[in-house]
Amino acid sequence: MMTPQRLLTVTSAACLLIYTAGLCRAQGETDSAKAVRHDKEAADLAKAAQNPVANMVSLPLQYNYYTGGGLGSTSEMILNVQPVLPLEINKEWLLISRTIVPFTSVPLPLSVPASVSLPPALSDTARSTGIADIQEQTYFTAAKPGKITWGIGPIFSFPTATNNVLRTGQWGFGPTAVALVMPGPWVIGALANNIWRVGGDDHGTTLNAFTLQPFINLNLPHAWAISTAPLMTSNWSAPRDQRWTVPLGGGVAKVAHIGDQPMNFIMQYYHNVNHPRIAGRNSVRLEAAALWPTAEAKAAKEKEAKEVAAKEKAAKESGRKDP
Repeated sequence: MMTPQRLLTVTSAACLLIYTAGLCRAQGETDSAKAVRHDKEAADLAKAAQNPVANMVSLPLQYNYYTGGGLGSTSEMILNVQPVLPLEINKEWLLISRTIVPFTSVPLPLSVPASVSLPPALSDTARSTGIADIQEQTYFTAAKPGKITWGIGPIFSFPTATNNVLRTGQWGFGPTAVALVMPGPWVIGALANNIWRVGGDDHGTTLNAFTLQPFINLNLPHAWAISTAPLMTSNWSAPRDQRWTVPLGGGVAKVAHIGDQPMNFIMQYYHNVNHPRIAGRNSVRLEAAALWPTAEAKAAKEKEAKEVAAKEKAAKESGRKDP
């Protein structure tokens, strides 16, 4: 059983491992040189951290806290551990693996008299904890994206839940896709998928879930960004008026370093303008992601920088030769 205390322990242990790894790098470097290198690295990583199909290994730990609405004064907590691993197929194509492991803690319902036409009340003292169903998203994407970056592939849902409240007992499968553009300081795009039941338990609510996540990021100096990425969902198996969750909101993001380890930190607030009767109305999202650019991505970035420098040098020399 994954209690809230264990959720905190998992997060703390992961952050400690990341911090220890960062301390083992860049020995003997002066503080000023390290600060300059960190600033440049953070600026280079800011946009890549906002791209779901970037050629970069990352380990996001995303904590979501829900309250209000159907939850009343109680709360629901979800810690998503989301390792992202790019695999090179050849020089033209990449395979991006994105796994989502949700550690959950949800309140249990209390009985309400039958004469009262209200949903069951919830108790924050009686809770159900554990892992929900694990998802695996796989994207095929170009190794050298053009003006529009895109990825497409399958999404799988596995009946791994140990939290009985969230257990589906069903195997799921469907398509997933992402597309984005990066004009100037902006990163704008959307991710969408739908999962259908393909096996497992044939009772209760049939798995048929849609997810749409538009994201907009405005990058600012010093690797700060204003960001929004509302997670819109629909349970097609629910009654028509209980299907959609539609949040609005946003927050800030910052690429920084812990020791020598680049990290992306996100803090956001969302208000659900539409949600099922028993769902929360307000949510806070906190995320810390360790970033490891691949050797191929670093080489491509260095090559691009050299080409830009060569063009600028040629332009200057051409200007000097002109009468």
